[in-house]
Amino acid sequence: MRREPTPTTAPGPTQTVPGLTQTVPGPASTVPGTAETVPGLTRTTAHPAKTLPDPVDTAPGRAGTAPHPAPSVPDPAQTARADASPRPAGTRPRPATAVPRPARTVPVPPRADASAGVTAVAHPNIALVKYWGKRDEGLILPWTDSLSMTLDVFPTTTRVRLDAAAGRDEVTLDGVPATGEAARRVTAFLQLVRERAGSTRRAVVDSRNTVPTGAGLASSASGFAALAVAAAAAYGLELDATGLSRLARRGSGSASRSVFGGFAVWHAGPSGATGAAADAGSYAEPVPAAGLDPALVVAVLDAGPKTVSSREAMRRTVDTSPLYRPWADSSRADLADMRAALGRGDLEAVGEIAERNALGMHATMLAARPAVRYLSPATVTVLDRVLQLRREGIAAHATMDAGPNVKVLCRRADARRVAAALAETVPSARVLVAGPGPAARLLDETDGAAR
Repeated sequence: MRREPTPTTAPGPTQTVPGLTQTVPGPASTVPGTAETVPGLTRTTAHPAKTLPDPVDTAPGRAGTAPHPAPSVPDPAQTARADASPRPAGTRPRPATAVPRPARTVPVPPRADASAGVTAVAHPNIALVKYWGKRDEGLILPWTDSLSMTLDVFPTTTRVRLDAAAGRDEVTLDGVPATGEAARRVTAFLQLVRERAGSTRRAVVDSRNTVPTGAGLASSASGFAALAVAAAAAYGLELDATGLSRLARRGSGSASRSVFGGFAVWHAGPSGATGAAADAGSYAEPVPAAGLDPALVVAVLDAGPKTVSSREAMRRTVDTSPLYRPWADSSRADLADMRAALGRGDLEAVGEIAERNALGMHATMLAARPAVRYLSPATVTVLDRVLQLRREGIAAHATMDAGPNVKVLCRRADARRVAAALAETVPSARVLVAGPGPAARLLDETDGAAR
């Protein structure tokens, strides 16, 4: 009999609050001599559906949460995967020294004339408790909950215009017509929106991205969050923030969190649910953070594409790594600890939890067969420097996603010193300082203002 990991819990649906949330992104703080942004194309890949054993465990509710049973992680040695055709996929921030108040909703009322175009902007997020591994690749349902901070840098701006005369969707990414998997993912997402809206009109999509694509900086999160907001408005879907989060998740799992500003948690959903019930149970929502003054120092060590895609790395890790199930168990405990640390405003504890969770995730990849190694020699050099900063009395903690780049969480008052140390340690790195960013939002077509 195989051991099932300890399940997690997910709270019930959030409240709907009508009205459009307005936000204005804060400017990114930069260190002299470092790059402010790193351009890149949003070239994303498909997520084929994956059939996994039905979870059997249920979980008692934790204090402060509703008792939803969570999915259990399969034993990698016994997991059988059957690939199938993929299914289609505000708040105004406080000053730079404070965490934005969590957005309750980001409703998107339809435009009077969608043929004129609807534009939305969204920002990437960095997971502090990681999302790694899908239990359903068609619906994009994760094995564990995750928690992130939306950034105030690297926005994606996406315009959706409906064209009744068009025979197909037209997708342009950073001025280049999309082809292959990038085009397929966007058109599949648009088809999902059309089905929900009862429309057959095709769309013209123009997306401008400033996130380095494929380098572990969540380019698909901002891209699909912006597309979800713009497409929902263009096709007349009246969705609250929870609905938008579910919709964005169908394009990219991490996009469910970029719908919100500040800190957000993405719920894996209840155990055993399938179809519409499973879809309804997996969404993100804001997480309150008391009195934090965080900064995230981003060291872009390599902005090139990854040799192993996140999709393939996740599959390989879940299916073959003997460390995946133990990490999933510990990640659930990390999430509970993280929410408690955010609630009491303990930034140092937030950093400690984030660092151990990220290192554990990368350990699962190294134990996969064959191994997946995203961390480069430069990554290790930066990690060593972060450890030295702590010895010097600076509360700095590192996190890494599916790529070699390092993000260092620290107090805003220490951010310039941390950034300077990283730039000195790896002179070729592009270093910038980010803070908590705003929720995804619509832009006014006439003057570009958020509405």
